[in-house]
Amino acid sequence: MAKAAMTIIRGGRVVDIRGHAAPKADILVKGDTIVEIGRPGMPAPPDAKTIDASRRLLHPGLINGHTHSHGNLAKGMGDRLTLELLLTAGPWMSGNRTLEDKYLSSLIGAAEMVLKGCTAAYDLSGEFPMPSADGLAAIGQAYADVGMRAVLAPMVSDTSFFEAIPGLMERLPAGLRKDVESYRVAPYKASVGQMKKALQGWKLAGKGVSLAVAPTIPHHCSREFLLACLKLSKDYDTGLHTHVSESKAQVVAGYQLYGSTLTAYMDSLGMVGPNFTVGHGVWLDGDDMKLLGDKGASVSHNPGSNMLLGNGLADMRAMLEAKVNVGIGTDGASCSDNQNMYENMRLAAMVSHVQGPDWKRWITTAEVLEAATAGSARALGLGDRIGRLEKGFKADIVFLDLDHVNWIPCNDATNQIVNTEDGSGVHSVMIGGRMVVENRKLLTVDVAGLAAKAEKSRERRAAANKPAKALYDRLEKIVGTFCPGLAKQPLHIDRFGGGHHHGYGHMPHKH
Repeated sequence: MAKAAMTIIRGGRVVDIRGHAAPKADILVKGDTIVEIGRPGMPAPPDAKTIDASRRLLHPGLINGHTHSHGNLAKGMGDRLTLELLLTAGPWMSGNRTLEDKYLSSLIGAAEMVLKGCTAAYDLSGEFPMPSADGLAAIGQAYADVGMRAVLAPMVSDTSFFEAIPGLMERLPAGLRKDVESYRVAPYKASVGQMKKALQGWKLAGKGVSLAVAPTIPHHCSREFLLACLKLSKDYDTGLHTHVSESKAQVVAGYQLYGSTLTAYMDSLGMVGPNFTVGHGVWLDGDDMKLLGDKGASVSHNPGSNMLLGNGLADMRAMLEAKVNVGIGTDGASCSDNQNMYENMRLAAMVSHVQGPDWKRWITTAEVLEAATAGSARALGLGDRIGRLEKGFKADIVFLDLDHVNWIPCNDATNQIVNTEDGSGVHSVMIGGRMVVENRKLLTVDVAGLAAKAEKSRERRAAANKPAKALYDRLEKIVGTFCPGLAKQPLHIDRFGGGHHHGYGHMPHKH
């Protein structure tokens, strides 16, 4: 077996997140792992490759706790979309995808993420009518080709959006009802079969890409399907990730269907535990948060998407107080339009500020940066390997350019990574000891070639998806009236007497 190559990174300033400092230090890397961080000029083996990091600020690679690779070909397609309108638009935005489209969409997102300082992601990829072993292999290969880590969790359901929202199907005129029946998803046993096939034949674990299980939204899945997902997750020792209490309409639907919150329902099935991640959690109440915290579960906080879709403001402070592990995510580019983790860190801090004037409850920049690194790493099930610049951790390192205007002057490294950096100051990115971005250039992908392929794909799909767009235009008014109406219903006050409710309760104006 070949001896692991040694690399010494000299003269950089290594961020101390909690200390709000960035002292100069050298980092010795063996193969893909940090073996020592020491004072400048520390000894290194004579054959070690030297990287000059002077005038660079080094921080752990950001980790996207919740995204959707299929969204990258759909960036910028919508405006003024609620979550429910976004789900209605799915066949128009994401329909008629070939295997190459799935690969391209994943490649675009991974390229954007690494160029903006993100080195790993929890990707809830989507394929219609169900995931396929081939599709997952193509999506995973894109991450491997870029050189980025990913936990790939195919979104699955056995109930269509129109069937999942109580009363919505009945509201549709007969003609439209017939049209949306073509959006039926596959029976759950077929989806389970495909996921099992992918899990058994997975070949990308050595390239940093693994699989997890994602029943997309609890009430879009039958009880049997949720239990089958839980069994798969246990049998193959994977994470479980689902969208919970993202919009108020979801919460109301949960009460109507189960007589409880979605979190309590999933816990009654045995799903909530240390490998369980809630996507969004805008409308979690105090009891939900306590339950998640007590069971060691995670929430991926996606403030940009939550605001763009009008879902409200998740209460990260209350989650941390309940001992919930919080990560930060961008959500998919079809509803956040970029994959910029710096932007979402800044928004996570600001969202906590507009929830009330008690500044002592506001989220600190250190808490945000830890959530976007170590917190997301734990959600991905990789908390012992990535998310920190420490001995024994993987060498996933972002090099920020201290001569970039964002860093003139450098007053406080932690505050400025969260509040000043926007991705434009990223100079280089190392993942597992290997340079993936160097001097602002992505070394693993021909970006111009990618643009040409994506444009061809866009033209072909725009033509193929014209009927789906026409159907969306007919559905928009009905869904856009019915779901906000559902969301106006009061929640069970008795439940929220015990643990106060978050989400819109902290909006500046009352609903």
